[in-house]
Amino acid sequence: MATRKPTKKKPASKRAVSKTTSSKKKAAAPKRARRPAAPRKKKVRAPRAADRAPVANEKALELAREIAAVVTDKKATDVVILDVRGRASYADYIVVASGESDVQLRAMADGVHEKLKPQGIRPISSEGEAGASWVLLDYGDVVAHFFDAATRSFYDLEGMWADAPKESVGA
Repeated sequence: MATRKPTKKKPASKRAVSKTTSSKKKAAAPKRARRPAAPRKKKVRAPRAADRAPVANEKALELAREIAAVVTDKKATDVVILDVRGRASYADYIVVASGESDVQLRAMADGVHEKLKPQGIRPISSEGEAGASWVLLDYGDVVAHFFDAATRSFYDLEGMWADAPKESVGA
């Protein structure tokens, strides 16, 4: 018995195309009248944090001033309160102060803890209290940084927040 070889199908382009001999052409659909385009509304963007006026937070400012007063009593030098409302998302005020030694920095942090603890105000976080050249106390809306002179000039927080209003607390 002879077996037949399967035939390969030709691609569509090579297949014979049946021609229609019809002389009828399809009638074109009537064109619809287009509506005039509606005027586009101008997009209104929400104001950014930098565009809005900062919200007054008297309680946080009071806390920042209280922290500054306590560290001034502990002989801190160059005490500054930076108003970072609308500029930083993590705090409204930053208190920056310098001390002469790690013992003084620890005394400043302990003094702040002792003053605020009876009022029921406790830090969310505190870092660098054991023999460090930088102590950080985070009270939510107020963050306090206590440095020795070399560390303060190295990190230059006042330079980073140069556009923020400053309040110097005199000693």
